[in-house]
Amino acid sequence: MSDSRQTAKTTSSGRGQVSGSGPGDNGLDAIYRSISEAIIEHRLKPGARLREDALADVFGVSRTGIRKVLQRLALEQLVTLTPRRGASVTRPSVDEARDVFEARLLVECAMMDAAAKRITEEDIQELQEMAKQEREALRNREQRIAIKLSATFHARLAEISGNRTLAGFVGQLASRSSLILAVYGNAGHLGCESHDHDNLIDFLAAGDGAKASDFMERHLKSIEASLSIFEEPEETPDLWDIFAVDA
Repeated sequence: MSDSRQTAKTTSSGRGQVSGSGPGDNGLDAIYRSISEAIIEHRLKPGARLREDALADVFGVSRTGIRKVLQRLALEQLVTLTPRRGASVTRPSVDEARDVFEARLLVECAMMDAAAKRITEEDIQELQEMAKQEREALRNREQRIAIKLSATFHARLAEISGNRTLAGFVGQLASRSSLILAVYGNAGHLGCESHDHDNLIDFLAAGDGAKASDFMERHLKSIEASLSIFEEPEETPDLWDIFAVDA
């Protein structure tokens, strides 16, 4: 066994623990973050099997603890749990990815005119701060945070339009897009220029709904075009190699 694997596996008390924390809530939170970040950073690929016994061995906790982490990840649709087969990294289908972005194009572009008419100075400042945080997350290579911030930004734009029903739908679509970006996007960016959201804010602040709609269309198409969506063979990854540094 390599030194890194031995370090991950052994602590002063014998069997391994994550970053010195026990298998309580804090320890399980650390495991959850490690696995979710590995999925988003593409160290765990879509469809990869996540064996409970192997993860328990890597992180030095019980299978019961690992099961709780996997259930939490499944609620966020990062992991799929299948009876008698176990857990695997969720792999949205090609059709689902296309359907999600087609729906976003139809709905979000149509909402820009109303958003441009209703937006306030307070809304503009809020959106500018969100865009700033997203840029900082990308600059710091915090892909998971950047993806969530981008989804929140689009959901907030939909709320500003004033249509609560459509805003709720956009929120769901943005969440599904987050998973698609996490597993099919490119690490380090979201498939669009880092200043795209700033440009969009400028059009809305100027009250130009038509230009905002056109820009939203280019923005969403750019994101979709950046995705690498293709079928990959199922694999069982070497969990020690993936989590040796994190564990």
